[in-house]
Amino acid sequence: MILLRHTNAQLSILLVILFIAFSVGIDRFFSIESAWSMAIQVSGLGILSLAMMITLLKGGINLSLIATTNLCSLTMAYMMNLLTPGAEGLALTGGILVALACGAFVAAFIGALNGYIIAYFNVSPILATLGTMTLVKGIAVGLTAGNVLSGFPEAITYIGNGAVFGIPFSLFVFVGCAIPLSIWLSRTPTGMFIYMIGSNEKATRYSGIDTRWVIFKVYVLSSMLAWVGAIVLMGWLNSARADYSESYLLITILAAVLGGIDPFGGSGKVAGLVLALAILQFISSAFNLLGFSPFLTLAIWGVILLAAAALAIKTRSLQQN
Repeated sequence: MILLRHTNAQLSILLVILFIAFSVGIDRFFSIESAWSMAIQVSGLGILSLAMMITLLKGGINLSLIATTNLCSLTMAYMMNLLTPGAEGLALTGGILVALACGAFVAAFIGALNGYIIAYFNVSPILATLGTMTLVKGIAVGLTAGNVLSGFPEAITYIGNGAVFGIPFSLFVFVGCAIPLSIWLSRTPTGMFIYMIGSNEKATRYSGIDTRWVIFKVYVLSSMLAWVGAIVLMGWLNSARADYSESYLLITILAAVLGGIDPFGGSGKVAGLVLALAILQFISSAFNLLGFSPFLTLAIWGVILLAAAALAIKTRSLQQN
């Protein structure tokens, strides 16, 4: 607990330093337009990072996260294009709700598939979710031929681009996911079991806890968060495609590890993840304003991830000694 507070304090100091440095050094960084853009971008990415975080906490990973998000988006987009054109009132609302329910079903099925394979067949999370990622993306590309689906009802685009009191609505969605998840992890038995499994799965199982059922629920929840992220992203982009936001997979892992989530499981808090997301978004926006190539930015993310992972390994080694 002390280590986590120390990490959050360091991240907070770094966030303030970056904010001051970028505000002084880049003319357009401290502006309403930049703040709006950063808030919208961090919302969708933040929800997906929460989905990745809970699998890391239990000592796993979810490589199928972005593929799940895209398939959910395509499913909902297809159903909306089928049910909502020309509809009004209750018919329009009903069409949207049916589309959202179809997306939720797809997410739950993929999460259950991942969870069952990992928990009950004892398959490595990397191999299981890699296989699921390939399967899901193949289905998405095969069904759409790689085409874009677009043109959604105003209620959906409002989720991604609308505002409440001048604050992006998508940011409220992110906060609405982050706070309950934080409380669930820290205040419920299942949340505590996740940390215990991440620390020592065998000892947790011997203590009488049904670790397989907990792991199953972790992956279902991860996929359901991917569904929420899909709604936000398709509202923001007003389109859906099988290969959208693929770079987010790296960034979700990076945000979690940078935020103090132990990549081997057992420790980490939502607050640290939020701070890491803000830092990464500041850096990304600054690089964009400075005209850096997005490929260079992605390479820098890779370097930061390697450094953060090495630090996490070193920290764990010191704790064990």
